[in-house]
Amino acid sequence: VQLVESGGGLVQPGGSLRLSCVASEFTLDYHAVEWFRQAPGKERERVSCISSPDDRTLYADSVKGRFTISRDNAKNTVYLQMNSLKPEDTAVYFCATDPAFRLCVTTQRTYDYWGQGTQVTVSS
Repeated sequence: VQLVESGGGLVQPGGSLRLSCVASEFTLDYHAVEWFRQAPGKERERVSCISSPDDRTLYADSVKGRFTISRDNAKNTVYLQMNSLKPEDTAVYFCATDPAFRLCVTTQRTYDYWGQGTQVTVSS
């Protein structure tokens, strides 16, 4: 199983990016998919999660109203649309999934499958 994130880059404050998480040898639409981020010197942070099959979503308070998670099952891809970006959003963003998880939960848990990450830098 391989997860590949893309879409990161350098953007000015207030700008937007859309991250993608594509899976190979694994069907994302049957499982919860979560986005995390990690900034230098900081702990990994949960960002957003999408459940299966109802696509119920969860967001960290720090991104609510600015980020949107979604799926395209035909493309086996989960997206993270990030708007109104702030310098504090700068981090490496990772997607994760697990064959045992269908629903998003508020408690911490360990995912089996992770992508390699994509860098998001918000700076003027």
